[in-house]
Amino acid sequence: MTGYTREELLAAHEQLVDNEANLCTDGGKEPPVVVKIGGAKAVDPEGAVADVAHLVANGTDVVVVHGGSTAVDETLEELGEEPTYVESPSGVSGRFTDERTMEVFSMVMPGKLNTDLTALFREAGVDALGLSGVDGGLLTGPRKSAVRVVENGKKKIKRGDHSGKITSVNATLLETLLDGGYTPIVTVPMLADDGVPVNADADRAAAAVAGALGAKLVVLTDVKGVYADPDDESTLIETADTPDEFEALEAAAEGFMTKKVMAAKEALDGGAAEVIVSDANLNDPIVTALNGGGTHVTPGALVEATEAEQ
Repeated sequence: MTGYTREELLAAHEQLVDNEANLCTDGGKEPPVVVKIGGAKAVDPEGAVADVAHLVANGTDVVVVHGGSTAVDETLEELGEEPTYVESPSGVSGRFTDERTMEVFSMVMPGKLNTDLTALFREAGVDALGLSGVDGGLLTGPRKSAVRVVENGKKKIKRGDHSGKITSVNATLLETLLDGGYTPIVTVPMLADDGVPVNADADRAAAAVAGALGAKLVVLTDVKGVYADPDDESTLIETADTPDEFEALEAAAEGFMTKKVMAAKEALDGGAAEVIVSDANLNDPIVTALNGGGTHVTPGALVEATEAEQ
């Protein structure tokens, strides 16, 4: 846990030390930073709040994207309902969002969680503004009314899903807010092409935003990064700069980390400057990540050797 007091959070933007690592050598402005804050109980957001306050006060544009699956599941259980998770044919686990789950999702994510997190940033001195993917058509794309799943070893089509794939980000909206001095705090749902709000994975939402802004994406989670051996933190993979290294990274990722590596690829494909998967539970998690902590994936990781040689 961070151990920050409210007074320390408020003072984060007043007691600043210039950090040469956050300045461009050519005098230009650094790319924005997109921070993905996870929704798991094991992820403490307070260190990230202080770091965002520090970065924004130093002139860095920051967009925060947050998840909240744990809170959605807890709310469903309080209502006497069970969350449903399914496995795709490729082995990736994810939420199945039926109509009732979507109703709860809309109450919890853009309602309570986004409001609470926005208030926390504002209390820290950040001019935060909460948005869902529906607001201003921020996150849009096709709806998936049915998904392919594996149940009892058999591939099936499961219908009634309320989820979608983000294919467009209203970067102009985000840039307008950033230029106005605001720090957007973004969450799903997204807006499907049929005009209906639907669920989308928060890691991939952050990836889409980072790609659209050409930003550095910092994915904060409850471990130090991607481990070669998922059970041994001493096997942290520090960098993936080539296709071979990225292939090894994909092979090492298991469970929830699979989606984060998938999101890293999507972010870089979309134009992100860099992706970092790092530990949220530090006093300075974002600054630590930007200064070398965690697992760093660069655009070169997706460039084929033949292309790199041309």
